[in-house]
Amino acid sequence: MKVLTIAIPCYNSASYMHRAIESLLIGSDDIEILIINDGSKDNTSQIADEYEKKYPNIIRAIHKENGGHGDAVNTGLKHATGIYYKVLDSDDWFDKNSFIKVLDVLRGMINNSQLVDMVIANYVYEKLSIGKSTSINYKGAMPEEKIFTWDDIGFLKISQNILMHSVIYRTEVLRSCNLELPKHTFYVDNIFVFKPLPYVKTMFYLNVDLYRYFIGREDQSVNEKIMIGRIDQQIRVTKVMIDSYNPMLIESKKLRKYMTQYLTMMMTISTVLLLKSNTEENLNKKEELWDYLRTTNENLYEEVNKTILGKLMQIDTSIGRKIILSGYSLSRQIFGFN
Repeated sequence: MKVLTIAIPCYNSASYMHRAIESLLIGSDDIEILIINDGSKDNTSQIADEYEKKYPNIIRAIHKENGGHGDAVNTGLKHATGIYYKVLDSDDWFDKNSFIKVLDVLRGMINNSQLVDMVIANYVYEKLSIGKSTSINYKGAMPEEKIFTWDDIGFLKISQNILMHSVIYRTEVLRSCNLELPKHTFYVDNIFVFKPLPYVKTMFYLNVDLYRYFIGREDQSVNEKIMIGRIDQQIRVTKVMIDSYNPMLIESKKLRKYMTQYLTMMMTISTVLLLKSNTEENLNKKEELWDYLRTTNENLYEEVNKTILGKLMQIDTSIGRKIILSGYSLSRQIFGFN
């Protein structure tokens, strides 16, 4: 059995997938790289097959009909033989030195029969067009290089949300929660992280900048204009998260607080994008989304409404909208996203 499976969902990724794959080739046979060709129309398929032929003990090329990013992640999970599972988007890459350290830690856990449910490492926003890199770490919030539980976690700032870029799940945790991401939907990485959290009992944090998250392609899903154009998918993902979480069923107060914070962030993103579009249709969608939370998950709505962001996002005045949008612009400048 492999130590770690890395799934690389690829759709028309021929021009940049090499960097992602090459960043994983560190001479270790106990990793498994699954190149998931999601019905690409360019020569992604050929490139994947060439890598499999060159590295048959490490790389498998899996070809499937187009189902979107989430369906490619599902396919990777179905085929994974690694004890741990990680997703690497085809336009991103790993820092090799950090990857070596992460693998050493995973091997040590396996050898000592001390498997944890979730391993966390830093990620870096790589905005190459302006030469800016921003590392997102969890210093001060998580104990470093020791096994811990939710009760050991300190205050997680909004910038310290646990994202797909930072998380490595034990494969059986993902399978035990029946994780199944929706097809043909963007932003499902939030479901990937969020839904398994109640199944996570033990964690381990490495303060290394492993995942390099590329920002800058015009067709990128986190491009603001594209996000507004795909706002219905953002809302769909947020509703799936609402439906999957009842705070009253979570014993750990810190986990409950964190999951509520995460859901509040998702509501905030949808609200901001709907306000920025400033169409009557989208302003109505904002009201509908908050009504959905209020009517389908009353306990969760009450928890979200206790937060400053939760209250702020529901202010339906011109001044309130200006405050929301100004805060969003400032966050973009500080953290360098999209």
